[in-house]
Amino acid sequence: MTSIDSTVPSMVYAPLTEQAAAIRAGSLSSEALVEAQLARIDRHGAQLHAYTEVYADEARAAAQGLDRMARAGVFVGPLHGVTVAVKDLFEVQGKAIAAGSRAQPARISALNATVVQRLRAAGAIVVGKTHTVEFAFGGWGTNAVMGTPWNPWDVHTHRTPGGSSSGSAVALAAGLCSASIGTDTGGSVRIPAGLCGVVGLKTTRGLVSRHGLIELCPTHDTVGPLTRTVRDSALLLEVLAGGDPHDAVSLQAPVRSVLPQLERGVQGLRVWALPEAERHDVDADVLAACDAAVQVLVSLGMQRVERALPQSCAESMRVAGSLMSAEGYANLGPLFEQDGLEFDPHVRRRILLGRDIDAAQYITLLKLREQAKADMLRAMDGVDVCAFPTNAIAAIPVNAVDELATPLSRFGRFVNLLDLCSLAVPAGFTQEGMPVSLQVIGRPMDEPTILRVGHAFERATDWHRAVPPGWD
Repeated sequence: MTSIDSTVPSMVYAPLTEQAAAIRAGSLSSEALVEAQLARIDRHGAQLHAYTEVYADEARAAAQGLDRMARAGVFVGPLHGVTVAVKDLFEVQGKAIAAGSRAQPARISALNATVVQRLRAAGAIVVGKTHTVEFAFGGWGTNAVMGTPWNPWDVHTHRTPGGSSSGSAVALAAGLCSASIGTDTGGSVRIPAGLCGVVGLKTTRGLVSRHGLIELCPTHDTVGPLTRTVRDSALLLEVLAGGDPHDAVSLQAPVRSVLPQLERGVQGLRVWALPEAERHDVDADVLAACDAAVQVLVSLGMQRVERALPQSCAESMRVAGSLMSAEGYANLGPLFEQDGLEFDPHVRRRILLGRDIDAAQYITLLKLREQAKADMLRAMDGVDVCAFPTNAIAAIPVNAVDELATPLSRFGRFVNLLDLCSLAVPAGFTQEGMPVSLQVIGRPMDEPTILRVGHAFERATDWHRAVPPGWD
């Protein structure tokens, strides 16, 4: 088996699919991989602040058992022996769950979320829980009570990791796990994936079970993977997707296999580029990188489409934000109304905004949402995917954050509001060396197409191979 001192240090940055293949081939042991990742957590965990809890003993025991099975030629599933970190919103039986909050004592979970069950059934080792914005309500990735994870692309300056799946993105980007799982309500998988230079998949609502998840906004909440490559995301989607009798929203339709479709190429597909009217207030480096990315797609045979967004989409930030506050207050209002508890003040403000949204206003918001969904699907007639920036800006210093501003949600919220699917893929760097991300957006349940386009882009570029400097 591979020793920790030879190949393993480079393997911590390898795609999950390559790690799993090496374990299956016998050139890498799960135990060596786990030890290398745990060593990185020991060395850098205090500064990066990605994990709320690391299950080191359990991970070592699981790796040893999986290695014994591998030596006998027995493999549990496609994730045999690799590690996955999960956001601190998912139930892991016997482990603490706090949802990024100190308002109440962390409780011990009595069950496993369906996502956790399916990861383990595929052979993955759940290595720990990752930090989140309190109750997942924020795009910057900041947490005033639990601490803010450190974006690994700047060793010296504490920059925004993106939220709300902040720790999940940081842990993956810094080589502290093989993949991670986040949730996306208004960009919360894609925003941190984009700021931390990894791949993030926002799935269609209902495609991945939310059983065992602490919810914020049920009409918008989705579960999705953060990975190093699009192929990794496709594999995790196949593992996680599918109907679940414990989740009433879960889609019972059989999941189409997406991995075989990745290699079909993109010749003839039509790509809707960012409209001129939407380019205001987007960082110049971000625009340049995303324009270059669209040119790559065109060079691969895609046809560029120019058109304006529907007028109803202009209201998406307001409508989505109001729905999040209304449903967040319905779920969490009694807690956040209490005085004397320790809350992130910015999250409390967002939650309490929902107190003033009555039933009539809520129904109106839902009607506006349905109208916007219909308008966008009509606008996408003759289009296969949209290619917009994931974020309007790159990571900024944490001390420069304006919690009243929402530049990181601008190209994210409408995807959840309209129930689309979306993929964030690395697409370059700013002059300061911060990652830039391209967002490939598709119709509901069209994950195969956005993954196919993202994979073609990866094969034509090397942005996804870059790793944060200064952590080895």
